Amino acid sequence: MARHLITSALPYINGIKHLGNMVGSMLPADVYSRYLRQRGHDVLYICATDEHGTPAELAAKEQGLAVDAFCAQAHDAQKAIYDGFALAFDYFGRSSSAQNVEITQHFARRLNENGFIEERAIRQVYSPADGRFLPDRYVEGTCPHCGYDKARGDQCENCTRVLDPTDLIDPRSAISGSTDLEVRETKHLFLLQSKLQHEVEAWVSRHEEDWPQLASSIARKWLNEGLHDRAITRDLDWGIPVPADTWPELAAEGKVFYVWFDAPIEYIGATKEWADRDPENRDWRSWWYEADDTVRYTEFMAKDNVPFHTVMFPATELGVREPWKKVDYVKAFNWLTYYGGKFSTSQKRGVFTNQALDILPADYWRYFLIANAPESDDSSFTWEHFTSTVNKDLADTLGNFVNRVLSFSKKRFGEAVPAGGEPGEAEARLGGEIAGLLAEYESHMESLQFRKAAAALRALWSAGNSYLEEKAPWLQIKTDKDGAALTLRTAMNLIHLYAVVSEPFIPSTSAAMRRAFSLPDDTAAWVTADEAESLTAVPAGTPFTVPPVLFAKLTDEDLETYKERFGGEPAA
Repeated sequence: MARHLITSALPYINGIKHLGNMVGSMLPADVYSRYLRQRGHDVLYICATDEHGTPAELAAKEQGLAVDAFCAQAHDAQKAIYDGFALAFDYFGRSSSAQNVEITQHFARRLNENGFIEERAIRQVYSPADGRFLPDRYVEGTCPHCGYDKARGDQCENCTRVLDPTDLIDPRSAISGSTDLEVRETKHLFLLQSKLQHEVEAWVSRHEEDWPQLASSIARKWLNEGLHDRAITRDLDWGIPVPADTWPELAAEGKVFYVWFDAPIEYIGATKEWADRDPENRDWRSWWYEADDTVRYTEFMAKDNVPFHTVMFPATELGVREPWKKVDYVKAFNWLTYYGGKFSTSQKRGVFTNQALDILPADYWRYFLIANAPESDDSSFTWEHFTSTVNKDLADTLGNFVNRVLSFSKKRFGEAVPAGGEPGEAEARLGGEIAGLLAEYESHMESLQFRKAAAALRALWSAGNSYLEEKAPWLQIKTDKDGAALTLRTAMNLIHLYAVVSEPFIPSTSAAMRRAFSLPDDTAAWVTADEAESLTAVPAGTPFTVPPVLFAKLTDEDLETYKERFGGEPAA
C-alpha cells in the first residue's frame, strides 16, 4: 500500500479557531487520513500551531503574558479542542520547536549559498511612540485595492491581496494606535523569488491539472503577475533567529525570520519532532528527503493559504537544491461564511470550535461541516441549515434506523441477533445497491470530493431505511416470524457496515454502533464489495445491546437559543 503524508494548514496561535478554519483544513485532512488508514495505507498526518509573527506577540501582550508562556498555554488549549473534535493527528507540534529552528536555519543557509537570499537596505515603518520598527502586522490601515479599513500590513483579510505596510492608506500602529509613523532605513534578508520564477512555473505546470481548479487558478494568478523578491526577516522579539554564523550583523540586531518563511518548514520540523520521540522506530527523513517516488503528499488549506503553499514554499524548496518532498496534491477550500458574512477570529464573529463542543458532541459538527464543505464555492453556515441537517440526516436517517431495528429486535426476539430464513430477492437487491453505493462512496473519498462522499454515505443510510419500510418487520412478524427475523438480521448487518464505513465522518458514533454487537473477532477495517452484498458480518446468535440515542433531534427552542446566543445574521 502507498505511503501518504498529509498536512493541514497550521492554525495560528492567537486564539481559538472558528468553524470556518476547522472545515477549511484540519477536519477534511482528518477525514481523509482516517479513510486511508482504514483502507490499509501507511499514513502520517502532521499539523502544528503556528507560533511566530505579530499575532502571537499582540495576543500575549493583550493577556499580559510573556510570549513563550502564552504560546505554550495556547498550544495546549488548541490541542484539547482538536482532541475534542477527534482529530487523529499522528503528531501536533509547535513551530517554535528546536527542530523547526534547526531546519529553518538550514534552509536559509542553503538558499544563501545558492544565491537566492540577498541582504537589502529598505525603508520600513518606525513608530516613535512605540520606540521600534513595526513589522507588517503591527501596522494597520486601509487597503489600497479594496478599501477595507482594517487591513494588516502583510495581507488584506478582505480581498486577500498581499501587502507591504507602506502600501496602506492612513496607517496606524497596532500596538499603540499612533498615527505618528515614520519611514526609516533598516536591513533585511530577501528571498529572490524572481530568480526562481521559471522553475516554480515548470513545477506548477506538472501538477496543476491534477489540483482542484481553485488551487491551480490561484497559483497561476500569482505566477502570471510575476514572482517578486520578498523580505523573509522581521524586527520582532519572538521568532526563529537569523543564524549569527551567516549574518552576524543582522543577528546582532535581533532579526528573526518572517512567519511565512518558517511556518511551512514546520511541516518538516513537526515530523522531526514526531520522530525524535521514538527515534528507534521513526524515520522523519524517509517522509521528506528523497521521497518523491515513495510518498504521496497531500496538503489541506483554505484559499487564502494557497499562494504560500503552491508558490512561495515550493520556491523555497527548489532554491535549497536538495531533494525535499514537495506537495503532490493541494486540496483547497473556499470559505465557510456565517449567514453570508465572514467568520472572523479578530472580530469574534461566528461559532468558534470551543463553543461548538460546549453545545453538542463533535460528530454533529464533523458531519455537518464535511457534508457542506465549501469546495466549489463559499458555503454559508446558518442555524436553520444546521438543525435541519442534524435532524434529517443524523437523527432521522441514521439514528432512528439504528434505534428502531435494535429496540424492536430486542423486544420481539431477545438480546441476540435472530436467525430467520434464507436471504431472498429483497436482500439480494439490497446487497447490490449497498455494494454500488459503497463503491461510489469510495470513489469520492479517493478523489477528495467530500460533499459527494457525504451524499453517498447518506444514500447508504437511506438504503437501510428503504429496505426496512419495504419489508416492514413490525407487520411481517404477525404472519411470518422467520421473515421478520431475516429482515432484522439483515438490518443489523447494515448497522455494522455503517459503523465501519462512517468512521471517517463520525468516529464516536461509529464506535458506539460497533460496540452494540458482541463480536469477539471484530477487526474489520473496511467492507469489501462481496461483504457488502452478502451482509453476513454479524451472524445469528450474536449478543447485542441497544445503545443510547445516537443523535438527539434539535427543536425549535434549540434553534432560537442558538440564534439568540450567536446571532442570526452577520455583524454589519
